[in-house]
Amino acid sequence: MIYAYDKLYLSVAQKNLACMLDYMVNNLKYPLETAWQWFCMSNTASRFERGDCSIVAGRSGVEIAYEVLRETGKPHPKQTPSYSYNRSPEYWIGWALAYYQWSTSLSFAEINQAIPVTEVRMLYTPYHEMDIRQFVDKMNELYREAKPETNLKELRTFANLSQSELAQQSGVSVRTIQQYEQRRKDINKAQTETLLKIARVLVCKVEDLVEKFRCKKKNEKKQRPFPMRGELCFCVLELVII
Repeated sequence: MIYAYDKLYLSVAQKNLACMLDYMVNNLKYPLETAWQWFCMSNTASRFERGDCSIVAGRSGVEIAYEVLRETGKPHPKQTPSYSYNRSPEYWIGWALAYYQWSTSLSFAEINQAIPVTEVRMLYTPYHEMDIRQFVDKMNELYREAKPETNLKELRTFANLSQSELAQQSGVSVRTIQQYEQRRKDINKAQTETLLKIARVLVCKVEDLVEKFRCKKKNEKKQRPFPMRGELCFCVLELVII
């Protein structure tokens, strides 16, 4: 599985996105859906998705919030963040979505389009008390419900090609294409040569054909659970000249 960026930055990335969303909603009083939409559409989100260390680890959550507001042209008053003994649902949403984006390499915009943040908010109970991988499994389930077709089928349909036409032009058998589209065969494990043949015909990148879902591993090490009580949220506010 190819992750969005090095796992070395994952923990701090989760904390920073969590603090950003918590600050925007609970301190600056922007609606959750609005704040998250601004982030998803920002260049800051694109840099976050790529693991730009100056964003995921080089800035605090509050500074990321200011950057998003600056990009969208919204007022960004300097307000000291409040610290709560318990984590807010918004903090958990940012924390969990940062992990999900990292594990799937989907963009935040793609995730939000399929699973609106208000729907993620409804998963707070019971998923904030569960292993993060269970949240990932649930999100994958919801994503597939919203986007049931494989990338291959969507791209083939967009190219206005039938399965047999794609097979004829690519040299990949109809049966193999059918199995990939029905997810009876894992396209992520296909030979590079096979993917290149299909990609050339569909005029796309090989990575566009890949299904961005993580498969569970039996002996996979558990991630540290979502931090709850007794672990204060240090959303460090470093005042910057705007």
